Amino acid sequence: MDSLTEALLSGASTSVVERAEIPDQYTAAHLRAEDVGMFEGTDDKDVRRSLHVGQVPMPELAPDEVLVAVMASSINYNTIWSATFEPVPTFSFLERFGRQGGFAARHDQPYHVVGSDASGVVVRAGSAVRRWNAGDHVVISCIQVDDHEPATHADAMLGAEQRAWGYETNFGGLAHYAVVRANQVMPKPGHLTWEESASVMLTAATSYRMLISDKGARIKLGDVVLIWGATGGLGAFAVQLVRQAGGIPVGVVSSERKAKALQSLGCEVIINRDELGLTEPTSPEEVIEQGKRLGRAIRREVGEDPHVAFDYVGRSTFGISVFVVRRGGTVVTCGSSTGYQHTYDNRYLWMNSKRIVGSHAANLHEQSELNRLVSLGKINPVMSSVYSLAEVGEAARLVQTNQHIGKVAVLCQAPREGLGVTDPSLREKLGVAALNPLRGL
Repeated sequence: MDSLTEALLSGASTSVVERAEIPDQYTAAHLRAEDVGMFEGTDDKDVRRSLHVGQVPMPELAPDEVLVAVMASSINYNTIWSATFEPVPTFSFLERFGRQGGFAARHDQPYHVVGSDASGVVVRAGSAVRRWNAGDHVVISCIQVDDHEPATHADAMLGAEQRAWGYETNFGGLAHYAVVRANQVMPKPGHLTWEESASVMLTAATSYRMLISDKGARIKLGDVVLIWGATGGLGAFAVQLVRQAGGIPVGVVSSERKAKALQSLGCEVIINRDELGLTEPTSPEEVIEQGKRLGRAIRREVGEDPHVAFDYVGRSTFGISVFVVRRGGTVVTCGSSTGYQHTYDNRYLWMNSKRIVGSHAANLHEQSELNRLVSLGKINPVMSSVYSLAEVGEAARLVQTNQHIGKVAVLCQAPREGLGVTDPSLREKLGVAALNPLRGL
């Protein structure tokens, strides 16, 4: 444990943190460029083989950046993509970014520190940083943007230079320290622990943009929302957002264990896809047949077709989503965990005036609005398990094989669970059980 870590864990003052020496190296979960190609010819691209935990050099801090001592992080599916070097090795992103020169050149390294979620303590702020100081407790947005780019000021997600931190950039959150731009940082909700708060932002903010934002489906009071993968990180937050917006979530799961987890989130309409025979369709006719079965099941439960389909599953569900939403309905998508090539019968789209909305991550305002809901206790973490940084390979493997529910958290500098709470009264008011509805399921 370095002197700075000791100071942070002992609750040292801002002046003490500012005087503590920054280490030359730090522990991080990272990939190695020399391992690209290691999975060629293998069926099981086991991320435990490619994820390494060890020392990496501490990068120089740019004027608009802050250095955060990471207390906890979590596993997102982009770490699985990085660790399997698919669909492309992320070292290609780092090399392309590095060609810009200047501080961007730091990112092009033979190692890639991964991770796109984190909570922790600011320990250094660059000379151009105005809003953040050493000692601030923060959570980190997963998106880096170029605020000199005009499109960023309309919607940061339309900027050509927006990047997923820890995926398309280096120095990510599965580490003892992380380098982030100052406009990625938000106040940590005081009633949450380090690990709880580190398991929220990427997936919850993505779900917020998909459903609530004017850039997404714009759900309203009473809307019926079909949520595929309703106990995954994205889906479990989608269920909460629909309920808070006064809508009716219809959650699709694949097992009784996940159905039980979905009940704990307050989702009253639950569909077990296995019981309906909702597998990946192999023909256009099968898409329609499965869509009819799903539609009948939804109408039996709520009396009408869904206004919105929340779909990040992709190839195996997309055609059904397009079919099953009502006239004028919307399919909103942010990913394709079962495959990127989607097929659907366009007649059901154009003749019924339906919409398909593509959505990626969230801009800072959307993330801030989501973080406000979390801080108010309106949206709760969906953390199901916690691993140490040394066990990051096992944590990522759990997500890779879809054996998890909700989010899988990772302790980085926090020595144990349960630390970081600065608003115990709100925590007590909400209740620990409500804050961790998926824990132990």
